[in-house]
Amino acid sequence: MRNIVLLFAFSLLLFTGCNHHNHSDKQIFRYNESAGIATLDPAFSKDQSIIWPCRQLYNGLIELDSNLEVKPSIAKRWEISPDGLTYRFTLRDDVRFHNGRQVTAEDFVYSFSRIIDPDVASPGAWIFADVENFRAENDSTFAIRLKSPFAPFLSQLGMVYCSVVPREEVERWGKDFRSHPCGTGPFRFQYWKEGVKLVLRKNDDYFERDAEGAPLPYLDAVAVTFIVDRQTVFLEFVKGSLDFMNSLDASYKDEILNPDGSLKAKYADRIDMVSTPYLNTEYLGFNMENGESPLRDKRLRQAINYGFDRRKMMRYLRNNVGEPGVYGFIPRGLPGAAEEPIYEYDPERAKVLLAEAGYPGGKGLGRLKLGTTSNYLDLCKYIQQQLGLLGIDVQVDVNPPAALREQMAQGKVEWFRGSWVADYPDAENYLSLFYSPNRAPAGPNYTRFKNSVVDRLYQEARRCTDPDKRLRIYREIDRRVMDEAPVMVLYYDQILHFTHKNVSGLSSNAMNNLDLRRVKISK
Repeated sequence: MRNIVLLFAFSLLLFTGCNHHNHSDKQIFRYNESAGIATLDPAFSKDQSIIWPCRQLYNGLIELDSNLEVKPSIAKRWEISPDGLTYRFTLRDDVRFHNGRQVTAEDFVYSFSRIIDPDVASPGAWIFADVENFRAENDSTFAIRLKSPFAPFLSQLGMVYCSVVPREEVERWGKDFRSHPCGTGPFRFQYWKEGVKLVLRKNDDYFERDAEGAPLPYLDAVAVTFIVDRQTVFLEFVKGSLDFMNSLDASYKDEILNPDGSLKAKYADRIDMVSTPYLNTEYLGFNMENGESPLRDKRLRQAINYGFDRRKMMRYLRNNVGEPGVYGFIPRGLPGAAEEPIYEYDPERAKVLLAEAGYPGGKGLGRLKLGTTSNYLDLCKYIQQQLGLLGIDVQVDVNPPAALREQMAQGKVEWFRGSWVADYPDAENYLSLFYSPNRAPAGPNYTRFKNSVVDRLYQEARRCTDPDKRLRIYREIDRRVMDEAPVMVLYYDQILHFTHKNVSGLSSNAMNNLDLRRVKISK
């Protein structure tokens, strides 16, 4: 009955919502953040809901463009020493904080030192774990000295954690800096009623200009709402109350998309959809340290990997948005990713492995408990059904996201749904999930996987400055990990951005950045 009501509402909006836009003279870009925003302090920008507004408020030394290539930002140029240990940045002299003060090299010393300060407890402290020191050689020259070479380090500096902040504002507000942000970005803070609305307004003193010399940004403001219900968000977007919608939700995927993933014809005349690969691997992970679980047997984990049809899952449950996870853990399109399939659907092989593990037809195995969240319930129920055909009894346990993350961190769940979105565009970031010193809760190794050969290769790859050799090592690590099967990859995600036809200039990349500097909204 609810679906019938929704379909009626969608049809009604097709006729009533076509011309509902902001009628003021100002260009205001409106989007919704269902997850809410916990802070506007870049030191705590650990998820997309925080990263997106912080990218409008702050800048760093460099940025990653739409092709994930490193480009200048506050640093206009840089040089790296031949031994790969010293990075020296020359800063622009026309960058000012929103309080009017010019940015200097000392501001980067302060901002980066703040990230590694134990009293601050920033989740981004790991970025600088191998840094020996930060130095301001003069007002416009900032240097970083590493303890050992690490090729992806420059791209790491494009993370929001590495934004520059003014000491005087941080010290003035203390912990309340989270709600009194001050950066150098294209937009400055205006208003925030938590859980209701966030407003950022144009920074008239922003340092960047477009190719014709016109000042950026073009927009007058950005307004963020916090509607939790995804169906309501879709309705608001369709009727024109929102300019932008990100990603896809099961509640409306069949309303807006065809089975092949294309936009339905009834929306094509007023909505644009941009689809690009997303550096996000969705997976199920096994707790390798759960001594009581039969899942510690490699053969059982491999049987489960062969035991469900990922391609069918993507076709019917995801409208082919994303790519089936039949390769390795490194997402497709990222250098170092597996070139040949590893776990195609093979129920006969799964049956053989199940018998070799001592559970022919699933006999004697008992019930396996899979922890997930409501957003992934449909996928997990599909896997439950597919594995049931092999005699594997799966109980799907639905948890609130925060509760599941805590269980994963503490090793209290034997089998769990997880995802990994790239922090920076290098395969090392994905392989860090299988390096034993990164064991949760201190690190991202939630499966608690440990393999001495993988650890040795991982250390070798981090030190390697030869790009081709490093990619060969990445592939070897990925192959060994997938053979041990501490995870079962579900799919490699895809970005879907929906905008109305009057919105132009929106830019993104495979890390799902939201770049609003060049966005225009026509009336």
